[in-house]
Amino acid sequence: MKNFRLSLLICTFFTLISFAQTIQSPSEFLGYELGTQFTRHHKIIDYFNYVSSNSVNVSLEKYGETNEHRPLYVSFISSEENSKNLEAIRKANLQKTGIIKGESDSEIGIVWLSYNVHGNEASASEAAMLTLYKLITEKQDWLKNTVVIIDPCLNPDGRDRYVNWYNQTKSTPYNTNPDVIEHKEPWPSGRPNHYLFDLNRDWAWATQIESQQRLKIYNKWMPQVHVDFHEQFINNPYYFAPAAEPFHEIITTWQRDFQTEIGKNHAKHFDKEGWRYFTKESFDLLYPSYGDTYPTYMGAIGMTYEQAGHGMAGLGIVTDNKTVLTLKDRIAHHTTTGLSTIEVAVKNTSKMLEEYAKFFDNSELKYKNYILRGASEKIQGVVNFLQKHEIDFYISEGKKVKAYNYNTKTTENFTTNKNDLIISTNQPKGKMVKVLFEQETQLSTPITYDITAWSLPYAYGLQGFATENNITFDSELVEVNKQNYTNKIAENAYAYLHKWNEVSDAELLGDLLEKGFNVRFSYKDFSVEGNEFKKGSLIIMRGENKHIPNFDAVIVEIANKLNKKLTTTNTGFVATGADFGSSNVQLITSKKIAVLAGEGTSSLSFGEIWHFFEKQLKYPLNILNTANLNRIDLTKYQVLILPNSYRANEQTLKKLNSFASNGGKIIALGSAVNNFADKEGFGLKKQKTKEDKDAKQLNLIPFDQRENESIKNAITGSIFKSTVDASHPLAFGYENNYYSLKQSSTSYQLLESGYNVAYFPENFEHVSGYAGSNALKDIDNSLLFGIERKGSGTIIYMVDNPLFRSFWQNGKLFFVNAIFLN
Repeated sequence: MKNFRLSLLICTFFTLISFAQTIQSPSEFLGYELGTQFTRHHKIIDYFNYVSSNSVNVSLEKYGETNEHRPLYVSFISSEENSKNLEAIRKANLQKTGIIKGESDSEIGIVWLSYNVHGNEASASEAAMLTLYKLITEKQDWLKNTVVIIDPCLNPDGRDRYVNWYNQTKSTPYNTNPDVIEHKEPWPSGRPNHYLFDLNRDWAWATQIESQQRLKIYNKWMPQVHVDFHEQFINNPYYFAPAAEPFHEIITTWQRDFQTEIGKNHAKHFDKEGWRYFTKESFDLLYPSYGDTYPTYMGAIGMTYEQAGHGMAGLGIVTDNKTVLTLKDRIAHHTTTGLSTIEVAVKNTSKMLEEYAKFFDNSELKYKNYILRGASEKIQGVVNFLQKHEIDFYISEGKKVKAYNYNTKTTENFTTNKNDLIISTNQPKGKMVKVLFEQETQLSTPITYDITAWSLPYAYGLQGFATENNITFDSELVEVNKQNYTNKIAENAYAYLHKWNEVSDAELLGDLLEKGFNVRFSYKDFSVEGNEFKKGSLIIMRGENKHIPNFDAVIVEIANKLNKKLTTTNTGFVATGADFGSSNVQLITSKKIAVLAGEGTSSLSFGEIWHFFEKQLKYPLNILNTANLNRIDLTKYQVLILPNSYRANEQTLKKLNSFASNGGKIIALGSAVNNFADKEGFGLKKQKTKEDKDAKQLNLIPFDQRENESIKNAITGSIFKSTVDASHPLAFGYENNYYSLKQSSTSYQLLESGYNVAYFPENFEHVSGYAGSNALKDIDNSLLFGIERKGSGTIIYMVDNPLFRSFWQNGKLFFVNAIFLN
């Protein structure tokens, strides 16, 4: 018997050796030593596919495709037995969360490693291949109680943009001098995706196709640990957990402590090699849309790891300490932390699973329900958002509750109606609900890495309420009854009418204009044949659209495709308001719209504009390169959009002035507004900073307190309530107040001539997020959205960018109004 066991052990030993020899390393498979060149995305996937085809420990699943049609994959790595039972393991894991009903005694932990969300942080995907190889050839014991999920590249379009540029540009052999071209990545860089969005800030908002598809598979698995691999600038040491303050208040003591445990293990490995690193600085856990915070709020230990390198490092670069940082170094560091993370998870599986299950007990949350009330299409927008995250929602009519009112900041009696959307925190993802809907974020320190306010009721322009008591629901989870409109041809109709109060209405307008329709809008509220319409409502009259063959059929087809309800009238004689032939019913002309892109503009801001036109408005956009601007005849365009960060030189400013004066319209977003401030010929003036009585004492502040003092001048993504002139076309579709996400402390005076359409009054309300005491002094009587007349044209100033990251839904109609109604 002993001889049999010995023979079995020997056989197993040689089988493992043989297996390790049969699976090629990344270097062997690729035909070059890993780290001596960058690997294009398809070759990375080829390697993962090769390992999956030749290993019983690995399987590969395609979960999506990018805008440029590159595939998105995850790889599952575990023991042979676990690999045969992945579906059972997945379901048992979801039972721990309560997403699937039932008791789970599973002792299998899940660790998810995500690489290359920023395309030019390109060592990550190289490290993903090496980590996979080492797991199955050197660390098989770890796989007995663990499933490791590897996403080798979250952003293939950005990665290949960077890799293709670098491979075309680099010297042979590579040049380590930081001054040379191979270390000077051009605009827009490989960091963002196809539409130039930062995917690492899109986890919660899920505006991008990569994020949307990733969330589907992430929510199927809900890991206990999630790591996001990044790169930072070349002279920074490696960063790993624990994270910096502020931590969001829902993060548990266990999550904090286990981060530290993992960090200590990394430190042990880095100390052995003499590698520099830092922890507890820079990278906090607050903003919910990161690859570390989103998983954390879903119960995981979410972490960011940052390796020096970024888009300028190439294959090797000389750093400040005169040493050469190579791609091989970067791969080694990321591989070490990846394996170290799994090592700690394996050693602590039982405790990790126990604490993970506890996370989903939400009984201690103060607010039990969040309630949203408002326009049905805006409610539907929230429903679509919640469905991306598989968060439950309810409708329960006639429930009398006491609720905190977001707008008045008071508690009042409230009765739900059939159109209210109710989101309970008594569900597995209740803590994420709390984060997304909280009226005000709690900050342990104002020094943060990103914005500090994002509350969904304000973002969607809905009334928000929160109850401390449970609401009993009449039934289980229900679907919101999305209205489906089937418009019918009305051959005797004088006109077809459509409301104007939500950004999706603009898609209907865009389609009609592209088909050549004459469309008008009303400057006044009106009622006709018993139907009431607000300012901005669209009017499409049969009599001025005789040039459209099959007028009725075409307009009905467009509206039905977009699920938009049309109202017909047999007369242009209104009961109240202005008749359809009045000068108060203005024609909307088709616009040829241009936007600046290229060096000198924010690629992120340009991407927001580009994405909005192509994916939401679906209206043609002409993209002009800033390098060619002075050679372009702008008179061919009616609208010119300046993205955030664009800075015009003196020659270009004259060209812009001439364009506007001759009838053009300029829309300046964010800091692009500053091009016109305090300049001769323009009425925009910067807000005069109020005198700080302690200014003379500034230089007496101790060195280690300067950062805390300087943050008093900043606004880090905070929500402010503004006053709106709802009678102006720029504000059609809005009420007298608008909640704006202010992204900087730069303030401008109210325009002395022109129109101050939205502004912060003297008694302005700061609703949520951090705003420094000095910065707050400049907000009162400052401009938010304004219009200045220039000759026969206009300049529209949008101080807060309403398209920021595409998640502030309620601001988008201002942008559409700026394009079409002014």
